[in-house]
Amino acid sequence: MRILVYGLNYLPELTGIGKYTGEMCEWLAGRGHELDVVCAVPYYPEWQVPQAFRTGLYRSERRNGVGVHRSRLFVPAKPTTATRLIHLASFAGASLPQLLCRRSGRPDVLIAVEPTMFCVPGALLAARLFGAKCLLHVQDFELDAMAGLGMGKSGRAAAAVERWLMRRFDAISTISYSMVERAREKMCGGGRVLFFPNWVDIDFVKPGPSGDSYRALWGISPETRVVLYSGNMGHKQGLEIVLDAAAALRGESDVVFLFVGAGSAVEMLRKKAEAMNLGNVRFYPLQPYENLPELMALADVHLVVQRRGAADAVLPSKLTTILAAGGDALITAEPHTELGKLCERHPGIGVCIEPEDSEALTRALREMVAAVDVGARRRNPVARMYAEQNLSKERVLERFEADLQQLIANGEQHG
Repeated sequence: MRILVYGLNYLPELTGIGKYTGEMCEWLAGRGHELDVVCAVPYYPEWQVPQAFRTGLYRSERRNGVGVHRSRLFVPAKPTTATRLIHLASFAGASLPQLLCRRSGRPDVLIAVEPTMFCVPGALLAARLFGAKCLLHVQDFELDAMAGLGMGKSGRAAAAVERWLMRRFDAISTISYSMVERAREKMCGGGRVLFFPNWVDIDFVKPGPSGDSYRALWGISPETRVVLYSGNMGHKQGLEIVLDAAAALRGESDVVFLFVGAGSAVEMLRKKAEAMNLGNVRFYPLQPYENLPELMALADVHLVVQRRGAADAVLPSKLTTILAAGGDALITAEPHTELGKLCERHPGIGVCIEPEDSEALTRALREMVAAVDVGARRRNPVARMYAEQNLSKERVLERFEADLQQLIANGEQHG
């Protein structure tokens, strides 16, 4: 297959959508398919473009068998609703010439990744010009997420345009069962919707490592129980309540809270922790990917925290890694959301509490850290079994490859 992927984020970004898009493309290229990607220069989750990518409007490179074609874009230093919209629109405008230049490759299928919806018209136009099948892969329903987070109302007109655009695609794929149902609702029951979840390399991230290397590096004793939040620290997570819980547990001398990663809310959280005089809270930058198994093993309790209204629209990718490592997760999600249903259907996979409830978070954390046996730390067998059965990278990508082949074959049959 000749595959063209059009999306905002890509490797070397190590978290979020860029990681998954990059791994998908490199895996497909390793299977003998021809891959080209039109994307932005890296900027996430730091919201800062590395110095090496600050020259020129366009640049192309060959990365692990994939042709990567990058465009510059506006990256706000402090993202707001308005600057995020400009940021997304700037990529859609700047990248369109790069996308249309890929016509000589004659792709069989064009995969557009949402976010951003700003790129969807260009993706549909390019697919029509190329004579390619067109698939929209939804990592995040932007309009729903904005409405749920109070970042602005989509309105009837925007929702109608979204539905109209989605129905123009040959297929839609998305990352959770609740998002599959939402896609079907938006398409009024028509069109083909595929389940294409985010995955984890279960042979790389697995129970076994001790986490001792990080304990030695960061001066954490074996008796200290670690509460870890790792990944993007943005405003949609609502991580302020974790600081409230840390304040409530500051009398516990053998409990430490670690924030590891980057994001738009990091400085705000740092300043608030300092103002609250939280000596049991530490911040560390994003860690190298090869150290991920050790970092996961360091935690006695993993945090998956989001604001109310966000969990159903966005399935956090960090949870797949936690499950593969056999970690004990404390999840904030409403019962009707994908995360809430996951905890209900698989008892023991994690502890689920209502979002934005600092008292509930504190109570749950007290119980979870109290249950830790520092002399014989165990891993969560329910979490690991779920990862093995549902999140294997090979299984997920093999199924998606077959779906793409069928999509192309159906087009040829009807052509």
